[in-house]
Amino acid sequence: MAVTVQECLELQLLEVEMLLSMFPKKGEISLDEDAVPSVQRYLRNADGALPPRLEYSIAIDVEEAKVKVDLQVLLPHMYPHVAPQLFARSNALHRQQQLQLNTRLASHISSLDSGELRVYEAVQWVKENSLPYLENSKISSESASKEVVVKETLHRMWIYSHHIYRQELRKKIFDCAKKLNLTGFCLTGKPGVICVEGLRENCEEFWHTIRYPNWKHISCKHVENVETEGSVDNLRLFRAFEDLQLQAHGDYGLRNDYHMDLGQFLEFLKQHQSGHIFQILFGVEGKLSDK
Repeated sequence: MAVTVQECLELQLLEVEMLLSMFPKKGEISLDEDAVPSVQRYLRNADGALPPRLEYSIAIDVEEAKVKVDLQVLLPHMYPHVAPQLFARSNALHRQQQLQLNTRLASHISSLDSGELRVYEAVQWVKENSLPYLENSKISSESASKEVVVKETLHRMWIYSHHIYRQELRKKIFDCAKKLNLTGFCLTGKPGVICVEGLRENCEEFWHTIRYPNWKHISCKHVENVETEGSVDNLRLFRAFEDLQLQAHGDYGLRNDYHMDLGQFLEFLKQHQSGHIFQILFGVEGKLSDK
């Protein structure tokens, strides 16, 4: 029997409730205050649009090293029948060790059975397996340069918002992308769309920075990962972080209430080998009009 989204979301809420009981102290679990209520509202009336995907972080004590490792969690709507997106990070880890830790974590999680709740298992794994990476991060840069180079992954996030208007918000988006060496674009107006690509940890930091503390109508619709033995720069679809300006149409008497020309947007996506993203963002297949 096929598993429904509602059944998956119910399991996700049960797991969150279990984790909150295991990590009751303030700051141990960082969870947007509207995240769980949004899922609960959808479960009461499943005819509406899907709620934002559950996203939270768990601060894990690695007692032997006396440091904390943050496990960032993003759950697809069909989790636990689809793998969760997990990323462990710590200020005590160099980038090389952090990458190796997450590669091992992803391998372990992928070995578990589909349908099994895996976030708690990930917490336990991080708690029990982080110490060697934390110890290795203390070695000198000279020794580190002799290590075998691991493969790097280009991470690309497609972010959708009901609208993007405010100048201070746009400044925050562009400043953050520049600081983290991310390429992509920001489409201002209604709807608002952001694409960022670069190293995974930088994309995750960008997402966390722009979303918090109070951007409600925003969601990460899709994530792409491309692995390479060379530089991730060779895999980028965008050469810079662009301020995407398209023609607007529709004026409903409200200041700034204009809709972007989605036909132009589809053409822009196709020019950057990303035409398939249109359906993911808007739920309909994009078609260019004949001229």
